[in-house]
Amino acid sequence: MNAVPARGVAMSDPLDKATSKAPPTLGEGCVRRYDPDALGDEDGTDFPDAAELWRQLQEQQERTPGQE
Repeated sequence: MNAVPARGVAMSDPLDKATSKAPPTLGEGCVRRYDPDALGDEDGTDFPDAAELWRQLQEQQERTPGQE
């Protein structure tokens, strides 16, 4: 089945634009990790409200004992 171009734009594979790629990694196996020098704001590595979220989750867990 051939894809029909949208508004006259020819695309070789319409799913090419629907994919994402992982940042480069360092190491292998259990020590494999993302290369910190290759990460940036567009990779979503910054979460300034993490401490506040953690505090809220801990308070919520304290209010509902016995539930996991």
